[in-house]
Formats: sequence, structure tokens, C-alpha cells
Amino acid sequence: MLSTDTKTETAMKKTASTGFFLVAVATLALACGAFGAEAAQAPWFKVLNVGMEVGPTGAQVGCDPSDTGYAANFNGRDIVEKAVANHSQYLVIWAKDSEFAYYNSKVAPKCPGLGERDVLRETVDAAKPHHLPIIAYCVVQGNGYPLRNHPEYRMIDKDGKPIDRICFNSGYIEHAKQVVAEMLDYGIVGFHIDMIDEGFGPPYGCWCDNCRKLFEAEYGQPMPAGATWDEGWNRMLDFRYDTSQRFEQAMRRYVRGLKPEVTVDFNYHGYPPFSFEVGQRPVSHAINADFVTAETGVWGFGALGVSLTSEFLEASTPGMRYQVAMSRHARIYHDNTCRPVNDLRWELLTLRTHGSQVTIVDKTGYDGWLDPVAYNRMGEVFKEARAKEAFFGHPQLPEVGIYYSERSRDWYGRETPSKYQQGFNGAHKVMFYEHLPFGVLLDENVNADALKCFPVVLLPNVPILSKKEVDLLKDYVAQGGNLIVTGFTGLMGHMGEALDHSVLEDLIGAKYVERLNSSDNFVRFAADTPERLRTGYAADWPFLVEGPGTVYTPTTATAVGELMKPARTVRQQQGKEPIYQPNSADKPVGPALLINTVGKGKVVCITGAPDFAAAGEHPIPEVRALLRNVVRYLHPEHVVEVSAPQNVESVIMENGADKSIYVHFLGYQSPPQCTPAQNRPFVLPALIEDAPMFAAQVTVRRPFTKVTALNPKTTVKVDGQTINLVINDIHEVVTVQ
Repeated sequence: MLSTDTKTETAMKKTASTGFFLVAVATLALACGAFGAEAAQAPWFKVLNVGMEVGPTGAQVGCDPSDTGYAANFNGRDIVEKAVANHSQYLVIWAKDSEFAYYNSKVAPKCPGLGERDVLRETVDAAKPHHLPIIAYCVVQGNGYPLRNHPEYRMIDKDGKPIDRICFNSGYIEHAKQVVAEMLDYGIVGFHIDMIDEGFGPPYGCWCDNCRKLFEAEYGQPMPAGATWDEGWNRMLDFRYDTSQRFEQAMRRYVRGLKPEVTVDFNYHGYPPFSFEVGQRPVSHAINADFVTAETGVWGFGALGVSLTSEFLEASTPGMRYQVAMSRHARIYHDNTCRPVNDLRWELLTLRTHGSQVTIVDKTGYDGWLDPVAYNRMGEVFKEARAKEAFFGHPQLPEVGIYYSERSRDWYGRETPSKYQQGFNGAHKVMFYEHLPFGVLLDENVNADALKCFPVVLLPNVPILSKKEVDLLKDYVAQGGNLIVTGFTGLMGHMGEALDHSVLEDLIGAKYVERLNSSDNFVRFAADTPERLRTGYAADWPFLVEGPGTVYTPTTATAVGELMKPARTVRQQQGKEPIYQPNSADKPVGPALLINTVGKGKVVCITGAPDFAAAGEHPIPEVRALLRNVVRYLHPEHVVEVSAPQNVESVIMENGADKSIYVHFLGYQSPPQCTPAQNRPFVLPALIEDAPMFAAQVTVRRPFTKVTALNPKTTVKVDGQTINLVINDIHEVVTVQ
């Protein structure tokens, strides 16, 4: 990430320990203007950090051409005025969706409520005096005018029935090129192209004539009959991934051919919870643009998805910038609400802390009305984020690398992606709650250097591992790395078929016996278990670790604890009674942990799956303690360790220039909710209104002479290597020098 202006850095150093910090720094940062002198010498997305996307509400599910009230007051000049006033550094303006163009287009129907007005022209002209970069928003998918006017663009399912989705192998791309060519003449700096997906559920794939011909030309055989999950479907998945990638690359090449300086980014769906159905892989579909863009929001991805998505984007595009879009709305886009300031602060500052460029999405009122309260609130948050720029973007000091396998996502998770992704999500939850600094590793681009960034690498129920991956892991451990494997890791072949052995036998130091056919499995640890591996649960007490379980026989590994299968009633054994809830523990079937030394490193196999359990419906504290204990057993002391409540995230960074350590604290405080009106017991968290007050402790295992907190109200007391804090805010940064 880029450093801040020198004058701003100086001001921060002078004011960081006073109550005037935010005012002093904000004055300098905002005086530079929306774009700033630095941006004139670099692409906008590399130097600007917070901005807005603004679009109308009313055509997202179709619109009648006679509805002239829709977007009648959607005005580019007003939007720019609001964006500049609320400290936005760039503006993504809604230029074309699946129903209308919001400019004077010759190739797409224009929004009737605009009359003679051209919103894109209004926006670009109004932005020029402010040096505010304008990015044009364009939609690809959507059941709108392209499919009505050109039914040949439609995807076709395996039975020959049309699907209301655009096939990327149809002639649609020529229309998309015409649209972007028109907009390039306006003086925009970039395109944000949304909905580059092949659907978010069944039916999967397209069997149109174009796709059939291309598939047969590529593979020399017809398309499979459907989702057959065999070699034919393996080729079909590759074909779908290649189709999306070709479309993205062709669009970017076309724009570059006309105006090389104009950027292109696509709304990316290669990250969890998405899977093969959208037609995107984590890495190969993140690198087709100038930068990758994704979305977060408690409404659709959960509170933990905010930090995890940022780290996932960083792993998918190493060394590149990444952007996350969040919504100002309480439930979902277009709902005409506005979140409280503290709710907005928590999400935006979490994203910035994890290195993301952040776009807040505003969907206007039906006629284009701009909510003044929403813009005031967003302005407060943007102002704070820009004032704190010196503390973002520094390298983190991670401890655990959480491994994500696209191959396991597709061929183990298949049409139930949570079957795989639950373990990954749960691993992140444990890291968050237990304050273990983490990063993400991806099977598509993993290499030895990436593994070496982490003292501990965690494979959370990763059933499919290639020979290349196994060899990398062996070298990593032999050279001193520490590896944790859980659940069914390494027990399935390339196509998701069950193996009769583990591909990690040499590392685990044990022979595979069987995969348990139960998920309500238990572990138990005796009183003489080393204390480091038994902190947080009672001795000789079986506790539920819900998820995959595997029985092994040790060879070179040391066995610790017991894995226990669940009891079953006679009727359950006869298949006459379903398993409604976890049953109690029955008898031991194998060890709970296998500890093996390999070269200079160590491997711990957790035969259950505490990561999977942590994200499940029975996430008892003991499953977190189990995984935390194994991390601490392998890596007893990190350079900085944090103790804080579970609702507080901590992120540890190091300033490469002066080696200062920045410890960020992000407090998530959602109050209790009532019984939901529908879909009980699934409850949407309440919005954050109050800033939390909490105590935290930071242990620093290297010499330091000075500790300062950004918020003058934060209490700081130093006792040797330990820093004791009392914080009352959504976001705090403690600097250790």
C-alpha cells in the first residue's frame, strides 16, 4: 500500500498523543482535494482509498417504459456536489443497467424519466473542477432489454430450455463493446462492470449451439448431459471458467485498445460463499482487471466476512490493489434506510485496516433523491478514514495461514459448497475470537515463499491435495514450518473420490483407518495431557466437535487424547429413526491428536474438525480452545500477542520505515435481537449504535520505549512487556515504538 503525504505523516507524529489528532490530520488530508497532486502521477485506484457508488432505485427488477417518475431527479451535478462535500475521493456513477442507459446512448434504451438530460455528462463535467475521478458503472447480467431484444443471447439448459441469463459465448460481447466505446468519449477514468456471473444456483452451465461448438472444438467430444461429476463435468467446469475469463479479458483488451489509461474492474465472485456455480475461480478470475472488487455486508455475508473477504482478496491478487464495496443501507441495497454512524464506521474501518480500498454504495430514492442524512453520516466516516491513513496499509505480522482449496470447493463441496467452506470460515472465526493474526493461502497460487510467511499453516478440512501441494507442504515443514491438518484433509483424490490412504501419511506420521460416517463426534483429553494442549476444557470430559472425523493408527506420531464416535439408539442403527441432534459420546476409536516431528518442523493432525465445528450450529467454546491450543503448542510466542474480548478484532502491523508496531482494535457491538418474524431461528444482527468499552492487553516481545493511543480517552498502562488498555471506541490504534 502507498504511504501518506509527508506533511500529513509529520502532523500525525506531532498530534498522535493529543486530543487534536483527527482535526489536525483531517485538515491537512482534506486540503489536498479529492484527487490530490500525488494521484496526478499514478492511476487513481493506487492512491485513493475511499469513494462512493451512486445509482437509482426502481429498475433493479424491471421497469415500465411509461414510468417517467423513475430517476427523474437522478442528477450528476447534485451527486458530485454531495460526494465532494462528504470527502469521497472518487465516484462510481450508475451509467447502464439491464434496463436503461443513464446517458445519451445510441445502442441502449435511455431511462425515460431523464428526458433530454445526460447523467454521465452532468457527472463528468461537474467533477472536473474538483479533480474527482469518475468511474462508469455497467451491468452485464439481468433479465432486461438485452434478452428481450436478443433472445439469442440467452443461455440454454441441458434440456434445451432457455435460461434468463446472458451467455458469454453469444454475440452479447459486441453490444457490451459498443456501450463502453460510447462512454469512453465522456472522459471517465474507469469502468466498474458488474454481474459477470453464470448464475448463483441451478441450472448450471449453458448448452446453446455456440457453447456446444466451442466445447467440441476444445475437447473433441460433446458436452456432458448435466452435472455428472465425472471427467466430462470436469471439462465442463473448465470450459465455464475459461468462458468467463475470456469475456473479462476481451473487455479489458478492448478498452485498453481505445484508451490505455482507462481502468477496468469487474465485480468478483470467486470468494466464499460463492462456488463453481458462478463460473469463477479464486485467483484466475481476480487477476483479469486492474484491481479486484468484491462486496461485504452483514446482511449477506455476516460480520466475520468483512475481514475475511479483504484477506482473501489480498491472497488472490498478491501485490495488487483490491477494493470492497459496502452498503449504506441497513438490510440490502435499495431499501431506503441508512445505517447508524458507528455501524458504518465499524465496517469501513475494518476494511481499511485490512488494506481494502472501500466504496460505499448509495441507492437513491425512486426519483433520484439523495438522502442528506445518509451523506452526512458517510461524510463523517470518510473524514475519519482519510485522517487515519498513516496507520493503514502497512505489512501485517501474521501467525497462521488459513489454506483454501478451490479444488476441494468444487469437487468435495460440489453442489453443497458449505460442506467444504464451513471449515475455512470456522478457522477464520477461531483466529478472530482468539486474536491469532491470520492470512489466507490459495491452492491456485501457493508457493514456497507464500508458505514461509506464516509460522503456522492450517489446512481446515481440505480433502483434495495435489502432489505439487503435498511436496510444497513437505518442504515447508522440513525447513521448520508448523502444519495443522483437520478432518478429512488429504483423504480424497482429484475428482473427489475416496482414497484408501492419506496423501499426507508421511507428514501426519500415521496410517489412515476410516472416515467416520457421523458428524456428532467427540474428543477427550486425560488429566496428564500437557497443559498447553488442555487449556480451556476439563480433563477426562468428552466434548462435541461437530464435523468430519477420521480414525488413524500412529506410526511415527505421538498420539494425544481420544476421538470418540457417538452413541446410537437401536432404531437409529436400524435406520428407522433419524439423527435429530448430536447424541452423547460412545467409545474411543482413535487418537484426538497426532503430533509428528518432520525435519525442523512439526505437524499436528486434529482427527476431528474444530474449525468446521466453530462455524456450525453447536459452536461451543471448547472447539475454539482446541484449535487455539494447537496453534500455541506449535508456536508458543508470537512477537505481539493480544488478549481482548471476542467481539473485538485485533490486527497487528509493522511500519517498515521506523519499525513501529500498530495494533488496531475494531469493536463489533451488536445488541440483542427479538424473535424474527420469519425463518426462525435465523436472526439478522442488530445495527451498531454504541461504541463498545473494553479492556485489552498487548504483550510485545521486543524492546520498546513509547506507547501511544490515537484516542485521548483510551487508558494506557505499561507493565514490562505488557500494555494494559481500556478502550471506548469502534476503532483504536495503539502505536508501539
